[in-house]
Amino acid sequence: MKDRASAASQSEREEMTAHSRPLTFVSEPILDGQSANAALVRESTETAFMDLRWPDMGRIESFRHSSAHSLLACMPADRNTERTKRKSTTSSLSKSGFRELEIHRLEEERMIDTGKKSTEAAIARGSAAGTTTAAPHSTATSDSAVATPSAPQPSILVIDDELLDMEIIADTLGADYEMLFACEGMAGLEIATTRVPDLILLDVMMPGIDGYEVYKRLRANPRTSEIPVIFITGLGDVAAETRGLTLGAVDYITKPINPEPVKARVNLQIKAKLTRDKLTQLASTDGLTGLANRSYFDAMLAYECARHARSGSELSLILLDIDHFKNYNDTYGHVCGDECLREIARAITAVAVRATDIVARYGGEEFVLLLPETHLQGAVMLAEKVRKSISDLGLPHLHSSAQHVTASLGVASARMLPGSLIFDIVEEADEQLYAAKAAGRNRVSSRALESGI
Repeated sequence: MKDRASAASQSEREEMTAHSRPLTFVSEPILDGQSANAALVRESTETAFMDLRWPDMGRIESFRHSSAHSLLACMPADRNTERTKRKSTTSSLSKSGFRELEIHRLEEERMIDTGKKSTEAAIARGSAAGTTTAAPHSTATSDSAVATPSAPQPSILVIDDELLDMEIIADTLGADYEMLFACEGMAGLEIATTRVPDLILLDVMMPGIDGYEVYKRLRANPRTSEIPVIFITGLGDVAAETRGLTLGAVDYITKPINPEPVKARVNLQIKAKLTRDKLTQLASTDGLTGLANRSYFDAMLAYECARHARSGSELSLILLDIDHFKNYNDTYGHVCGDECLREIARAITAVAVRATDIVARYGGEEFVLLLPETHLQGAVMLAEKVRKSISDLGLPHLHSSAQHVTASLGVASARMLPGSLIFDIVEEADEQLYAAKAAGRNRVSSRALESGI
């Protein structure tokens, strides 16, 4: 009977294909979960009606496997079983041909007759946009009752070609973190560069470039070089573990995924990463104004000079000094002087709104603006806006000819040349600042270094 059913099924499929009919019905008997999953993959089924109470696997395990390999709309044959809905998933191909995975959670509903709730709640959470799921024992609530987190969640990028492993990881970590997924190495590198996650879980064995090569490229990119990486693999041998740790991975876990240890290891690494980020931020921030400090500015100046030397683009710098600030402190006191500095810092940042611009406190009453990819005319226009915004604060200053706080600004611009001394542009901006002061203060003076520096 099974042979006759198979022959009939094959005949039906050929007839359907020949006539391009929209629906294909598979009539061969399927009596267990493994056979069902194999048939779903083989037939590329669009819709399946299936009993979730298989003898050889649990209802959730069967659905997880089938949903990972097909686009399904599933409905149980027995209406006394739980009804499980799978939200629509979106898979897209990028320019490099990779597929970015978005895993949606399965929602739990009450049984029709008994009213009991499933113990297998919230199979998968997380996507590039991040999703959340209620606790397994919580009752259903309206959307308006869901609390919105006050701060963004730390983000984790999972690079793995095994969809089921990614689903387990999403289920384990999705409630606490924003989850990003990539199915192969090049996709993971692109997401890591654009999103800069707080942690990367990286599979070693993948098609295309393997995890070790992905790790090397992450470390070679300044945007991703500091992201901690945990290697994940099914190899389970000492040599592979040693190689990963020698490269610089912060940890190493093996498949099959054990959720509790994975969660503990990830939590530990995220906590360490956030602590390092906080210390780095404190080390690069001016404590009084909240702007970048001199040390951070010097580092970014060196970086931007090297980058502009490669591209040949124009780099501009604005150096700003508050006029007669010593007299201001002597007259109004240092507490008022500190507040004056904070007000000026806010005025500058309100004008310098480009994400690429760097505003720093250079020292004392001096501020500096580093403007990548900016020609002299653009820098002068911004300097005038800054000067006016400070003057418009109207902070009283008896020793100023304007009777309120003003600032003088020097602007320098140059096309960087390989081998140039990077601080020459700072010296030129400083000279222009003194020229502005000599010309009567509360003005902008500028010069372009036409031949580079």
